[in-house]
Amino acid sequence: MPGSNPGPLAGTRVVDLSSNAPGPFCTMVLGDLGAEVIAVHQPDSARSAARLEALRATGGEATDEPFPALRGGPSDTLGRNKRSIGINLKDTRGLELFHSLVADADVLVEEMRPGTADRLGVGYEAMHELNPRLVYCSISGFGQDGPYASLPGHDLSYLAQTGALAMLTPRGAGPVIPQNIVADYAGGGLVAAVGVLAALLARQRTGVGQHVDAALTDGVLYVLADLLSSWFGFAVTPELGESAVSGALPGYSVYETRDGHHLAIACLEPWFFRALCDAVGRPELTPLFSDPGRRDEVRSELAAVFATRTRDEWFAILAGADVAVGRVLGLEELATDPQLQARNMIIDVARSEGPPVRMVGVAPKLSDTPGSVRSAPFHRGRDTDAILAELGVHDGELAELRARGAIA
Repeated sequence: MPGSNPGPLAGTRVVDLSSNAPGPFCTMVLGDLGAEVIAVHQPDSARSAARLEALRATGGEATDEPFPALRGGPSDTLGRNKRSIGINLKDTRGLELFHSLVADADVLVEEMRPGTADRLGVGYEAMHELNPRLVYCSISGFGQDGPYASLPGHDLSYLAQTGALAMLTPRGAGPVIPQNIVADYAGGGLVAAVGVLAALLARQRTGVGQHVDAALTDGVLYVLADLLSSWFGFAVTPELGESAVSGALPGYSVYETRDGHHLAIACLEPWFFRALCDAVGRPELTPLFSDPGRRDEVRSELAAVFATRTRDEWFAILAGADVAVGRVLGLEELATDPQLQARNMIIDVARSEGPPVRMVGVAPKLSDTPGSVRSAPFHRGRDTDAILAELGVHDGELAELRARGAIA
């Protein structure tokens, strides 16, 4: 359940200049671990002007941001454990206030196209000079150097450029477009968070911060390290549906049950396959585990067996027989799953107004300094006045700054 435990990063201040998935996920992880995260947003007028300028350059039409309801609202899990301030970095006084914020920070996370932060006066060199202890994390698609550094992209293009999309393509079919999990979240936000934590640890020895250059393409390749070993070492391509862990084996596959649901069987090892065959009453299938010529036969036999009972009936039987098995759960079933409940991985977070917000819990679990969800997601600019008051800005100046669009 959400709590008030300070976490292992208590006392660490993170300034978050990001707005898309990888950066906010990175800073959510840091916030879950106890860091004080201050999300800095461009006021709507400045953001709108920047969008219109970009649209004019490309000949496009004005449209809303992707996922407008999920950014900076009560359902935005990536906004939990954060305070929010609106600062216009293109305003002279706004930039001064941002510098004051960074001067006392431990970490800054940005995900602008390389060179943009420098032009705004918030690049690594300038911020390092201002605060030598600062860990400065740049999250980008291709990194801060190389021929693609300035190339725009999203999760899908990064998967394409790293071979990951090819691995997700069934033979004889076109590439499958997955959700933006591998690049944005795993290779992007999570790898960036690891880099920030490593830089903070190094700072304990050196007393000096450094630049964390987190490229989503680098991160995707990192996640694919073991799969790519097959190619680098033996020129073997991990084909979807044709490798042991992608569905080639009947003992590592998904089957439909009598009620129209599905069951995932993950018996890669022969002893698990033996336990499976015994549990479903088909021990004669056990010797066929390593016979590639009879895989279709075994798959057909197992499909017929699993069609005789419901998903949950089979799960109870197989789990009790020490078989590697999982129910293919719909999202509506997650909150009632006993394992997720026991691990507090689906939680309800109270907020000052309105009903609680349901979201994913914190991972991993630390025994002595566990992470926690201490505050619900923010609304943009919710904490502007309070944060600026901490920087010594008085009420009279707040009104003036807000009137000219320097803050929001």
